[in-house]
Amino acid sequence: MQLERFLILDRDGVINEDSDDYIKSEAEWVPIPGSLEAIAELTHAGFRIVVVSNQSGLARGLFDLGSLNRMHRKLRESAYLLGGQIEMVMFCPHAPHEGCLCRKPRLGLFREIGDRTGLILRGLPFVGDSLTDIQAARLVGMEPILVKTGKGARTLAQGGAALDGVAIFDDLKSVSEELICRWGSS
Repeated sequence: MQLERFLILDRDGVINEDSDDYIKSEAEWVPIPGSLEAIAELTHAGFRIVVVSNQSGLARGLFDLGSLNRMHRKLRESAYLLGGQIEMVMFCPHAPHEGCLCRKPRLGLFREIGDRTGLILRGLPFVGDSLTDIQAARLVGMEPILVKTGKGARTLAQGGAALDGVAIFDDLKSVSEELICRWGSS
């Protein structure tokens, strides 16, 4: 049985440059070289793509929902101009201390994706750059993939046994090449 061609991506550090000071505006949202092209290639190969991101900068008052929506519009439009399509962008707006159910590594956003798409996410790939991304992938039964971009190199250096069995790639472009090779194009 072939799995659905479905891919979940973290945003900051996987698709766009990350910052310890948060990405707070459309101007600060800068794609990592090759990431938008990778999304286009995955789209052409028949992958459905969803972005899942913790955005605690909202709760911290660093940016507002309008700014976040403009960043996501820039993401979608930039990918679209290259032939890519992002089916959904899901985000947690809460601060870490709020104890919500949607903040990765908790599973609220993943359950919502399953409900909206009708898919069972078990076994499908999830690409992230942090330990919470890896933990979330494992909790939902997805295939965790770590990229070295964003906080990925730091995660790799500190991950230890938590990264056992995790596929590690330089960037989203190299992930896309592997997935397209593994599952073929449409």
